[in-house]
Amino acid sequence: MTHLTEHSLVQGGRSAAFATACVRGGVAAGLGVGALAVLVIVAWISSPFPDSGAGGALHLAAGLWLLAHGVELVRTDTLGGLPAPLGIVPLLTTALPVWLVFRTARSTLDPADQTGPRPSPAGALGAVSGGYLLVAAVIVVYSESGPLPADLVTAGLWLPGVVLGAAGAGVWTALGRPLPGREEAAAALRGAAAGLVTLLAGGAVLAGTALVWHAGAARASYEGIAGEWSGRVALALLVLALLPNAAVWAAAYGLGPGVALGTGALATPLGLVGDPAVPPFPLLAALPPEGRGGWPQWAAAAVPLVAAVVLGRSVGRATGTGRARETALAALGAAWASGAAVAVLAGAAGGPLGSGRLLAFGPVWWQAGAAAVLWGVAVGLPTALAVRAWGRRVPRPKPPKPPKPPKPPKPPKQPKAARTAEAPALAATAPAPGAAAPAPPVFDFSLNGLDGLNGPSGLADLDDDEGYVPYDYLPASWETAPTPPTPPAPRPAPAPRADTEPPRPSGTTGAEREAKPKDTP
Repeated sequence: MTHLTEHSLVQGGRSAAFATACVRGGVAAGLGVGALAVLVIVAWISSPFPDSGAGGALHLAAGLWLLAHGVELVRTDTLGGLPAPLGIVPLLTTALPVWLVFRTARSTLDPADQTGPRPSPAGALGAVSGGYLLVAAVIVVYSESGPLPADLVTAGLWLPGVVLGAAGAGVWTALGRPLPGREEAAAALRGAAAGLVTLLAGGAVLAGTALVWHAGAARASYEGIAGEWSGRVALALLVLALLPNAAVWAAAYGLGPGVALGTGALATPLGLVGDPAVPPFPLLAALPPEGRGGWPQWAAAAVPLVAAVVLGRSVGRATGTGRARETALAALGAAWASGAAVAVLAGAAGGPLGSGRLLAFGPVWWQAGAAAVLWGVAVGLPTALAVRAWGRRVPRPKPPKPPKPPKPPKPPKQPKAARTAEAPALAATAPAPGAAAPAPPVFDFSLNGLDGLNGPSGLADLDDDEGYVPYDYLPASWETAPTPPTPPAPRPAPAPRADTEPPRPSGTTGAEREAKPKDTP
């Protein structure tokens, strides 16, 4: 009974967590459409010529939100009266709904409270995606009554794909971003990601360089379209939202297939062929001129070249410990994965701008993807094998150097303390400069200590001997005593001058002179 109760509680907790995840998915969809609605309403309020009321602004916000998910819209208010499709997605606006779905799915499996029940990964994916798509279906129905209704075919294809992809990325992140168990598959995914990031970064550099090169034409187009400050702000926001599209277009241009500028017109590094149908727009002013391409256009091929080298280097370093066959398979898998990602991005960045010649505008998705695969196979595969071979090389052993002869041992140095102690003693015994040398020692050889010998039979009567002659006792040291230094000779007195009479010495003065040296000690 207890087991059944616990099981029912667990099931009830998971059902509540599933329902909570579904609600959170719907809230994410509402936040995305609400943010765009606020932006559109602010632009409508600030516009000096509002063509429609608040209902038209809300319908426009719903259409832009669907367009951000890849859904094509249909323009019904054209000059010719025929509906025209609008399928170019501003990729920057896609970032907001994708991030909301991603964050909702990740936080569903990784909540702040770890004690509560959580749904399974598949349950979280289904619940978040289901709640989001329920709100999206309501918005699709609402857009059908506005000036930009959604195309139901693309709404049934692209909208679920984008939502499931973003939710799946969130679940994968919450699980710790696990990769396939095989080393080749993980290396292929990492290499494809590195090559794709490098390709898009190079495309952004190409697009920015082209815009700076044609800055005058882009400025003239910008000022010609928008006159009032509100229109200029709205146009600036649209250009900002289309900057990622420009990077994808430039990457597809460098890959080789180029971009379509209407039906029958194609721009490649080799040149621009056909009659392009380019509407006035600031970003389109960066397109290459008509005719054959020169070295500035050919330099665009450096972008896919560098991207393929980065792809191969990543794969080669990741599979350097395996066999060459594994490295080759990983490089091929990375090339195909990067080609698939490029095809998806090219399909989202391009599309129709209208009817007639504007039905094909932007890169062709399958051509861009195929070119990315070819670059990866032709450049990435050899690079991966070369990096693997370079990492597995065995360095040649260097010949040993002959041993150097041992140096003779140095005499031990006297400790500093001993040298310091001896210095004062030597200084004390050394004579001062300019002083006289010390006198030799004098020994007392008198017979004062021989008092015991005085007596009747002693030596007291030696002086009474008539034939006694005293000996000259030699000193203890018979070396020659040093000669005292000779004092310098006195300077001669100056001779008296002939014209002067010498002073006469007085008696008193003479007496003083004679007595002075005697009194001096």
